Amino acid sequence: MTMPDRLIDRFGRVHNNLRISVTDRCNIRCVYCMPENVEFLPKTSLLSFEEIAQFVRASTRVGINKIRLTGGEPLVRRNLPVLVEQLANIPGIKDVGLTTNGILLAPMAQALWDAGLRRINISLDTLDADRFLELTRRTGLEQVIEGILAAKAAGFDPVKINAVAIKGVTEPDVVPLGEFCRKHGLELRFIEYMPLDAGNLWERDKVLYAHEILDLLTQGIGPLAPAADHDPKAPALDYDYVDGGGRVGMIASVSRPFCMSCNRVRLTADGKLRNCLFALDETDVRTLIRAGASDDELVRALCESVAAKWEGHEINTARFIKPERLMHSIGG
Repeated sequence: MTMPDRLIDRFGRVHNNLRISVTDRCNIRCVYCMPENVEFLPKTSLLSFEEIAQFVRASTRVGINKIRLTGGEPLVRRNLPVLVEQLANIPGIKDVGLTTNGILLAPMAQALWDAGLRRINISLDTLDADRFLELTRRTGLEQVIEGILAAKAAGFDPVKINAVAIKGVTEPDVVPLGEFCRKHGLELRFIEYMPLDAGNLWERDKVLYAHEILDLLTQGIGPLAPAADHDPKAPALDYDYVDGGGRVGMIASVSRPFCMSCNRVRLTADGKLRNCLFALDETDVRTLIRAGASDDELVRALCESVAAKWEGHEINTARFIKPERLMHSIGG
C-alpha cells in the first residue's frame, strides 16, 4: 500500500492523537473501571519505553503529533518522567499529556513538568472521603488533593479534573467539585458513566446525563454558557460560567456521542493497537516490534487499523457489544 501522510479513515476523520497505556496496574479499584481482585499482565508483556518510543517515532510519519499517557495508573510505572522526556523530544510531537488518579502525583509533578509534560488530567469523582472509599475501594483522597495542588505549583495550566457521573451516587458531588475547581482555578470535566465496568453493572438508568449535571451546576453555583472557543474535535463540550469563574466540560459519550469527530487511536500496555475505546478487534504491534519490524511496517499496521475504524460505538443501539477488555486494560 502507498503510505499516506495523514491517518484518514473511510469516514474522512483525520487522526493525530495517540493514547498510550503504559501499564494495566493501578493503586485503586474504581467500581466503573476494574474488579476488586484482578490479575495483572506480567511485566515482560508490557512494551518497554524504547518500544513505545519506536512506535511513536514511526507514527509521526502519518501525522500523529499529540500523545497522552494513561494506565491503569501511569504513575505506578517506574521512571515515567524518563519516557515523557523521550517522547517530548521526538521530532513532530507537539504535545505530551497524562491522565492520572493523582495519588502518587505530588512528589512527581515537578519532575514530569521538567521532563516536558504539559497537559495533565486528574481523576476525582468526589470530595467526600466516605464516597471516595465507596467508589475507589481504597483511601487516598488527601493525596489526590495534594497532587492537584502540586501540579498547579509545578506550572500545569490548566489542570483538568475528570469526574465520572453516576446517577444515584454522585449527584451530591457535582456542586462541591464545581466550587472546588472554581476556587483553585481548575477545569472540571464530567464524564457520563460508560459500559466498561468490571461487574457488568452498567445500566442506562445509572447514567447521570450532561444536561442534568449542567442543571445542578446552574442551580448550585450559577449560569453557564457554551464556550466561544470550543474545539470541535475535543471530546468535551465546554461551558464557561457567565460570571467568568471558570470552565466546565461535559464528555457526553452516551447522550451525545462524538464519534464522528474522533481523532484518537489507542495503544495498550501490552502493545495492542485499538482504533476505538470500544473496539472489538486489535492489531498486535508488540509482536511486530519484537520481530524487528521496520518503521514502514509499523506505519502500515497503524494505517490499516485506522482504515478499518467503524462509524461509532453504537452504545445507543441494540447492536452494541461490550469489549472484553475493561477500562483499566484499555487505557482511558
